[in-house]
Amino acid sequence: MCPVRDENPHFLTPLVSHGLVVANVLAWVFLQGLGLEPALSTSVCQLGLIPGELLQRLPPGTAIPLGEGMPQCLIQGNPAWYTPLTSMFMHGGWLHLIGNMWFLWIFGNNVEDSMGHLRFLIFYLLCGLAAATLQVFSQPDSGLPMVGASGAIGGVMGGYVVLYPRVRVHMLVMFGFCVRTVAVPAVFMLGYWFLLQLLGGAVSMGKEGGGVAFWAHVGGFVAGAVLVLLFRDPKLMARHPAHGWRSA
Repeated sequence: MCPVRDENPHFLTPLVSHGLVVANVLAWVFLQGLGLEPALSTSVCQLGLIPGELLQRLPPGTAIPLGEGMPQCLIQGNPAWYTPLTSMFMHGGWLHLIGNMWFLWIFGNNVEDSMGHLRFLIFYLLCGLAAATLQVFSQPDSGLPMVGASGAIGGVMGGYVVLYPRVRVHMLVMFGFCVRTVAVPAVFMLGYWFLLQLLGGAVSMGKEGGGVAFWAHVGGFVAGAVLVLLFRDPKLMARHPAHGWRSA
């Protein structure tokens, strides 16, 4: 299921949401070389979050293979403390980047609208850090770099479902060869997404390998659902025709 749009007006210009999209795209272009080697592997190794390196569970000089035909990451002696932050702006491919930015574009403006620009920026970064924390402690010995904005964006979605559970979200759904647009309440669409992350995280427990950082998604979503209660501004929320369980 892919969200297309929501039926939720916003009143503030979403400067931070748009700025975060621009920042991620600029990082992809100038730090990751549009996904070309060696810039992609270098950025992932140096700016991605490696749990075993951050927690000093891996000896210096350990070589971590990223994939067939790609360079290896070498574990450094000193943990890079900044990688929980920089990893939020790194991506592993075009589809990874586009998918994350699309979800941020759909849901970010209304969450930013509920708390203002500066609060939203802090909220976003805290959700990303919470996501990274849970992922690190779910695989503390992992040498594979974690990259992507999806943990922080999971926090945006967690905040959205608490603020606007009944707002309808239009999604593209495939029925065989037929593609239809279906509108469902946000609590259904985002709740379904969260359930998939929980199931994926449960299956991935104890396994070493690349793929989706399910526990980062879970951690970000839960952090967003909790933090939004502290960051939302009641005066800004009062302008919305539908928030909480009120009808539009």
